[in-house]
Amino acid sequence: MTRSKGVALVTGSAQGVGRAIAIRLARDVFDVALNDLPVKNAVLEDLAAEIRFDELGSLDVMVANAGIAAKADILNGAVDILTAHVHLETVENWERMMTVNVTSTFLCYKYSAMQMVKQGRGGRIIGASSAVGKQAMASLMSYSATLQLGRNGITVNSYAPGPIETPMLTSLRPQDAKQDVRAQKLIDATAVGYIGQPENIASAVSYIASKEAHFITGQCISVDGGLILSGSE
Repeated sequence: MTRSKGVALVTGSAQGVGRAIAIRLARDVFDVALNDLPVKNAVLEDLAAEIRFDELGSLDVMVANAGIAAKADILNGAVDILTAHVHLETVENWERMMTVNVTSTFLCYKYSAMQMVKQGRGGRIIGASSAVGKQAMASLMSYSATLQLGRNGITVNSYAPGPIETPMLTSLRPQDAKQDVRAQKLIDATAVGYIGQPENIASAVSYIASKEAHFITGQCISVDGGLILSGSE
């Protein structure tokens, strides 16, 4: 029997990129702990059965993948939260997005770092970013965590996906022809000319989580088909 490489926790692992990452790390011989919203417990149970999930008591790899994007019904019309004007946004939607996409990432970094330092055998902390986020500002939390944890053998990195074929992308895909043209322009703006798959992200995470990646830290790695290089809007 092949010896486990350690324990990996993947948040948002019920579907899409998170599911692909969990399966890939299991194939890489990590023991994988699954985490998602309570309403997705049934999906998690199926995934756990697929990768032979057991109860685990330590942590070597943290993948803070959980994130949401949604449309809000503002003034009887669906507004994409990711592109809506600030005066159309609601406090409730803003708080929900910040809790899942920002606060949860901070908590994953905080408590996984505490556990890894306590264990004294290093580790990998990997967060989910976005191609859009890379154009806006550097990840200050990842920068700080990288400096603080490097001497403990813990690397801190993130991945920035471009357009990836996931249920989240499908739910945000516009229905009318005019907006669909806009979506097609985004795809055409990638260097490769097509939408990526969750497995593309999982492959990148697989390497970042490996022992061979010990000299890679403080990086936000683009997996976007060349979207950033194209300078698309």
